[in-house]
Amino acid sequence: MPSKTCGDTMTTHTERTGLLVIGGGIGGMATALAAARAGRPVRLLERAPAFTEIGAGLQVGPNAIRVLMNLGLYERIEEVAVFPSRGVFMDALTGKYLTSLDFGPAFRERYIAPYAVMHRSDLLDILLDACRASDRIVLENGKEVVAVRELDGDIVRVECADASAYAADAVVGADGLNSRVRGLIADDEPVCSGYAAYRGTMPVGDLGAGIDGDSVVLWIGPGIHMIQYPIRRGELYNTVAVFHSDSFQQGKDGWGGPEELDARFATACDEVRRGVALVDRSRHWKTYDREPLDRWTTGRVALLGDAAHPMLQYLGQGACQALEDAEALGRGLAEHGDDFTKVFAAYEQGRIPRATRCQTTARTWGEIWHTDGVGRTLRNHILTSRAADDYTHTDWLYLPASV
Repeated sequence: MPSKTCGDTMTTHTERTGLLVIGGGIGGMATALAAARAGRPVRLLERAPAFTEIGAGLQVGPNAIRVLMNLGLYERIEEVAVFPSRGVFMDALTGKYLTSLDFGPAFRERYIAPYAVMHRSDLLDILLDACRASDRIVLENGKEVVAVRELDGDIVRVECADASAYAADAVVGADGLNSRVRGLIADDEPVCSGYAAYRGTMPVGDLGAGIDGDSVVLWIGPGIHMIQYPIRRGELYNTVAVFHSDSFQQGKDGWGGPEELDARFATACDEVRRGVALVDRSRHWKTYDREPLDRWTTGRVALLGDAAHPMLQYLGQGACQALEDAEALGRGLAEHGDDFTKVFAAYEQGRIPRATRCQTTARTWGEIWHTDGVGRTLRNHILTSRAADDYTHTDWLYLPASV
């Protein structure tokens, strides 16, 4: 039987290993921890020379906080995170209040966990420390995976650019949007949204008065939005400005530059323009997702996190869904041990419907944020008429599955 192959290279040494995780981001680290807690030895490969996260702010909904609680990490989270009292929606053009979502005691009781915001690197460091403390986890940096092959005999061969190779019992590809492992399962490409994102963080003390240090504040407008919230114990203020590029729409190269950022936000209210002035102009991110898949596994290989279900940012669920993936894999390993056919079947069946809903809902939510004309008028009318403790549209996302 021919092997399934993704990539190709020459290698000189092969190391036998059990469960192998490719990708040392939040999802990969959480998967290693979940597997170790299920009693399984695991090796994790990261292509970068050090474990780092690019970006700053991260929203962690109660569904993901529960995962971190179950991994025994909540006390560390409490040390560095901010737990805002509410999420606020504002009109980016007029500066008018639209609605809010109360994150207070009723929210925490309903969802058995709080809503948190934090620095991405803080969460990664917490996961990294926990992985290093486990005698079941081996971490390796500088391992760029260039080929993954399913071989006869229930072995997955993983080859790296440094000529090292591994013969693994099973592989989890947590290698992000541009996943190499995904090529074993789908021949597709990332889908560009046409939106560009600029980010910036500043010490709260440098910003003067007028900063809401107790809320996640979202400003929405036609083809633009800006979100702001405190991170790192409230010491830093995170700002992300996002806009749809006219140059992208026209098929031009080099779209999304600082000049276009300023032009798209020129009609925004004073508060939003002041926020846009805080972002770093030296770098921007073009936002992508992919079409949902109807399977994430093949043989002894599974996808996880952005490798399986990259999504746009509008639900704040990218990292959260990766954490849910990790927990589901851990449950499967605890129940089925080394029977990876059963482990991956249970994982796929349990996770695909929910993650797919998050992917598609994120797209729809983005359209609602960025609508104009009559759509914007209707949206604002609906939002201003809802109560802050109305959780109708968040129950599906945040309630535990058993509730």
